[in-house]
Amino acid sequence: MKSFLRKLTPQPILKAYHYSMAKLGALVYGFPSRKMLIIGITGTKGKTSTANFIWSLLNFSGWKTGIVSTANIRIGDEEYPNAYHMTMPGRFEIQKWLKKMLDAGCRAAIVETTSEGINQYRHKGIEYDFLVFTNLTPEHLPSHGGSFEKYKETKGRIFADLEKTRRKTLQGRAIKKIFVVNGDSEHKDYFLGFKADKKITFGIREKADYRAENIKTLNEETSFDLGSDHYAVSIPGNFNVYNALPGIIIAKGLGIPAADIAAGLKRLKTIPGRMEKIDEGQDFAVFVDYAHEKESLTAVLETAESMSPNRIIILLGAEGGGRDKSKRPVMGKLAGEKADYVIISNVDPYEDEPGPIIEDIAKAAEEAGKTKDKNLFLIEDRRTGIRKALSLAEKGDVVLITGKGAEQSIIIGGKKRSWDDRKVVREELKKILNKN
Repeated sequence: MKSFLRKLTPQPILKAYHYSMAKLGALVYGFPSRKMLIIGITGTKGKTSTANFIWSLLNFSGWKTGIVSTANIRIGDEEYPNAYHMTMPGRFEIQKWLKKMLDAGCRAAIVETTSEGINQYRHKGIEYDFLVFTNLTPEHLPSHGGSFEKYKETKGRIFADLEKTRRKTLQGRAIKKIFVVNGDSEHKDYFLGFKADKKITFGIREKADYRAENIKTLNEETSFDLGSDHYAVSIPGNFNVYNALPGIIIAKGLGIPAADIAAGLKRLKTIPGRMEKIDEGQDFAVFVDYAHEKESLTAVLETAESMSPNRIIILLGAEGGGRDKSKRPVMGKLAGEKADYVIISNVDPYEDEPGPIIEDIAKAAEEAGKTKDKNLFLIEDRRTGIRKALSLAEKGDVVLITGKGAEQSIIIGGKKRSWDDRKVVREELKKILNKN
């Protein structure tokens, strides 16, 4: 019904409603963002991991910090799953969480800021100080009229707004308005083109203000050098170097010592649903990851390959509900080429029939060399699909359960029900281990 009414309402009225509700939400909760350092993170992928690395660095160093992210909400050391099935909660909800953080003594808050959230003005009433741009790839395009340029311009709106917002003084410290931008992105110049007090770039390939070098992965730990400083992250995947760099930059800007930065970075052992290892004593590795498009799926498959596994087994799927259909064959081809066994299952079909979504992926996997019922399995029910992936595993294999990460629900036939891949994987692993 909400979706139907939204379609009938003229866009100017809808936008005015969203904007006024955002401002009202901030007013009701007393504009909590004015009294904390606010770090916004936008981009297509890596936002949740970047947010959690920043949290770990600041929180460890004495800056009590909160997060609102796709996977989790943190208030200092307390952690809650994000049960909203969207990265940015509604306008009143997000202000409520910021107020809770402020009341709990947080000095900083990190807010994942999505293009959908920006379209609905959920960011209004949040007074940002740092803005981090991670990367930009085609995703969520149906929400932007199928236009990549509109998608990019939507994200640019928060950068355009930053310079116009008030400068804060927090605990005697004047806070500047700063951009932290991925210098390896082909879109960096667009985001650097807006006004700010300071603009900082990071990367691993191109010349940047902060460029990581000597990147090495050993035993699921990735280390790298940044100038004369040496750092390591405890979460597998070279892509996590990108996710860690903004936190280092922000921590350095706040005067946190290099030793504390290194310790805070390495201290983070788990990011919910981001290459999260599930260990119930089995002799093969299992990871749950949110990967749901080409770049993130490539990254997790390459990370699995770097572990020199016996075989790679992957479960994947794609969303319905008007989400980008063009990514389905791309993901199927990737999985077909890089994994030994492919299981395709439901992610969130929403109101759509699951079968055609699964077939779109399967066709590409077959073209990449996979054979149905031999090394390619089409299983709509996600629990059954997970069970199949785990049952195929042998000693030394790596199993990747992708598509949902730490999401707390699944939507099938328009009905939302409780779901957590990590919980289901643990349950199914225990059943398998108890049989042996």
